[in-house]
Amino acid sequence: MDFHNRHVVVTGGAGALGLAVVEGLLRNGAEVSVPYLHQAEAERFPFRAEPRVRLAGPIDLASETDVDRFYAGVPAPWASVHLAGGFAMGGIAVTDRATLLRQLEMNFVSCYLCCRAAVAAMRASGGGRIVNVAARPALEPRQGAGMSAYAASKAAVAALTQALGEELAKDGILVNAVAPSILDTPANRSSMPKANYELWPKVEEVAATILFLASADNRVTRGAVVPVYGRS
Repeated sequence: MDFHNRHVVVTGGAGALGLAVVEGLLRNGAEVSVPYLHQAEAERFPFRAEPRVRLAGPIDLASETDVDRFYAGVPAPWASVHLAGGFAMGGIAVTDRATLLRQLEMNFVSCYLCCRAAVAAMRASGGGRIVNVAARPALEPRQGAGMSAYAASKAAVAALTQALGEELAKDGILVNAVAPSILDTPANRSSMPKANYELWPKVEEVAATILFLASADNRVTRGAVVPVYGRS
């Protein structure tokens, strides 16, 4: 997968999966733009001194103004990978309107606004690739029991991906998503100490799927929400 002379946006680039994606992109020659909300994210970002990385912030990805301003400064993006989001556990009895709206903003609205801004830039440059991140409960809603606000927000990302996959094919913009199960990250291991981590997909493995979908090697796949479950 050759990303030389291609610019890629990665939202959520400072997270566990985001770091694996950024590392893979750099290894394959890409230039990468990573928006951040909090200064601490930029300070701990391990690739901040890399000359092919552009950090920009603070950027609120749920703000149309912030998102449009950020993408206006990205030179001819080839791909836009949308990993930013958040998780909220809790049954419906304890999940109020504010929590629901926050999940929708973090997971769906941010993805929608980034897709919208990326499409405008890619149409101007002749095409590109968009990769979103859904989640297993988006494809298997019963797994969203006890986290229904999160599941609904990720289901919206999956539906958006499929709709845009159809809408944008004529523009040469292929839109896809991955749907991970529980990722093998230090945070997830800490919160579930008795789980069998060997069954969980590794961030590097999921990143490899994202890189393919974002690459020029992907010539035909669009509107897909790809399960990346490992053996879980």
